[in-house]
Amino acid sequence: MAPRFEYRVVPAPAKGKKAKGVKTPQARFALGVEAVLNDMAADGWEYLRAELLPSEERSGLTGTVTRWRNVLVFRRPVVMPVAVPADASAAPVEEPPLTGDAKPPSLPSGAVSAEGAGDAAPENGSPEGKPDIPPDLPGPRGNG
Repeated sequence: MAPRFEYRVVPAPAKGKKAKGVKTPQARFALGVEAVLNDMAADGWEYLRAELLPSEERSGLTGTVTRWRNVLVFRRPVVMPVAVPADASAAPVEEPPLTGDAKPPSLPSGAVSAEGAGDAAPENGSPEGKPDIPPDLPGPRGNG
């Protein structure tokens, strides 16, 4: 599988950066670009290229003008999460064998065990599990 990247585009510095021993405008400009490159590299971004791109901007109330912008393009690999099966990450749970002395686990209050499920009537009172509708009322189960 080919590596995936994420990209970041930042404006190139428009002015140079002053520093001790840096006298010429070209050296100051280079120092400004170098600072941006090193800051991005410290965060894991790899310098890819510089681009000159058009940008349409408003001029006055109704007009537009095209300005050209210098930008620096960086990229870094995207760390894809590794899918780990849920069963593989959990340690296997061993249950103790049941003996004749062991009691089955208790059920929450109001719950019916599987053995007694057929004996109890549903909560709504009807043995079929359907709501009770008197026969004299109109409806799907009434006479009307």
